[in-house]
Amino acid sequence: MKYTSAEAAKLVAKLQQEHMNVLSLEKQSRTFLASVGEDVESVRPEYNYEKTKIHLLTLERKIRKVKHAINVFNAKTVIPEFDMTIDEMLVYIPQLTKKKDKLKEMANALPKTRSDEYPMSNIIDYRYANYDLKKARNDLEAITEELSKAQLALDSVNHTITFEIEE
Repeated sequence: MKYTSAEAAKLVAKLQQEHMNVLSLEKQSRTFLASVGEDVESVRPEYNYEKTKIHLLTLERKIRKVKHAINVFNAKTVIPEFDMTIDEMLVYIPQLTKKKDKLKEMANALPKTRSDEYPMSNIIDYRYANYDLKKARNDLEAITEELSKAQLALDSVNHTITFEIEE
């Protein structure tokens, strides 16, 4: 069946949620308490070890297949605007985000600030920006735009290009 990356990711989340639900139900029903003299069969919860085991194994196999298909898609699919595969973009975007965070701090700095490292000292120290604040602001604007373009390009590919996942 054909899926977009976004659809496949939702499928993985659905399968993982179902897996957790089966595990939770199993945990609640694999053992039970009965009082002395109580009819054990009347309080026994429905549970089938073999059926549950097979259900969990089936879900785990499906999760592996879908995740593998996503990984192959990510490794092979190139985002033309960036000449990068999706898996490269998944590294590039966090790199851009780190640069943006650093530049945001640098761009918002004052050229000169009073240091408060030694508040009880009679000597006043000043911290000076050792870079061009305007250049940092321009770089922040450029990196913010690049990050936005990268995210939109990745979103576009993830929501439009389909790939086959074996059932």
